[in-house]
Amino acid sequence: MADLLSDDEVEAQIPDEWHREDDEIVRTYEFDDYLRGVNFAQLVGEIAEAEFHHPEIRIGYEEVEVRFTSHEEGGITDQDVHMAELVESESGHEG
Repeated sequence: MADLLSDDEVEAQIPDEWHREDDEIVRTYEFDDYLRGVNFAQLVGEIAEAEFHHPEIRIGYEEVEVRFTSHEEGGITDQDVHMAELVESESGHEG
């Protein structure tokens, strides 16, 4: 079980390209074409499965939105921040 982070902790700890929306941390990644986004979503899914902490992923035509929250805790925890950091480090994607 992970502890909820305070608002200040969330803002201080999430990666730069991520932002908070209510009880979730969110980032939208942009791509040149649809299949690159689909491939990225698969990578995120593989990371999530390995860590057993699964995001909501929305695939658009040239963008993929990734959202993390800890439903069982009712908000954002250090596990969500850790997952965002893993996605950033493994994505190799520049904004």
